[in-house]
Amino acid sequence: GFIFQITSFQGVAVRSLSTSSPHDHPEHGRLVYKGNLAKTVLGVRFFSYSTSIFNLFMMPYIMLKSGIGVESLLVQAAFYGLIGFFTFVTPVTLHILTKGYVIRLYYKDEVDTYTAITYNAILAEKATVFHQKDVKIPDITKMFTTFYAKTKSMLVNPTLFPNPQDYNHLMGYDKSSFFKFEQLEEVKEADER
Repeated sequence: GFIFQITSFQGVAVRSLSTSSPHDHPEHGRLVYKGNLAKTVLGVRFFSYSTSIFNLFMMPYIMLKSGIGVESLLVQAAFYGLIGFFTFVTPVTLHILTKGYVIRLYYKDEVDTYTAITYNAILAEKATVFHQKDVKIPDITKMFTTFYAKTKSMLVNPTLFPNPQDYNHLMGYDKSSFFKFEQLEEVKEADER
């Protein structure tokens, strides 16, 4: 009986994995984009955090063994400054640069809203919901920003949208080209008159 329960449980687990993707979230809508650098961003940030924690634990030991504690104040300040820079500035900088990297983007057609999944400061997934009308494109090209959702900067790779129309709608390009087309028709009609 016990062995049968284990195998039947495995069968259920396998079935549930095959029927739905781990990225299926019907409450967010349909998946329209998946960032290909998600694991890299997570890995780099995790490595940065773990080296920072290691540095914090090792600093007292290094100071005790090296005898820096009895050296001049200037040497102490330089040592603390260098260790402090790598311990705190690097992870903070990495977080600022990658906080807008969109891991996945979902779209709800009926309400025209998007849910962007990004990593927060503690490397957990964070969902940001915004409407298409909240999307603002920066006036000048920014290195880590494709668009702003309300005030939050977001970074996506346009070539990773399986359906280019989804990207055009997100950025509002489908609307602007529609208006341009309408204006052209009005100009033609005016010319004909």
